[in-house]
Amino acid sequence: MSDREIMDSKFKGENQIHKFIKQNQEHMPDQKWHRIVSFVKSGIRIVGYCFIPFNLGIATSLLISSEIVGIVEELV
Repeated sequence: MSDREIMDSKFKGENQIHKFIKQNQEHMPDQKWHRIVSFVKSGIRIVGYCFIPFNLGIATSLLISSEIVGIVEELV
């Protein structure tokens, strides 16, 4: 196989990958919203851990809510 044939086959494969991604893009998660929800979840989690020495009830509520936000994160 010549160098030209190798390069052509390589680029053909990449074009097929890009075509596949474009066709299935509507089924892919939105990266921007996934990142935002992830940051919110992490912030809630940090605050929840900070409340552990002061109020276990609030800490528990915050940590449970961060897990609920984690579920939403996977759906975005």
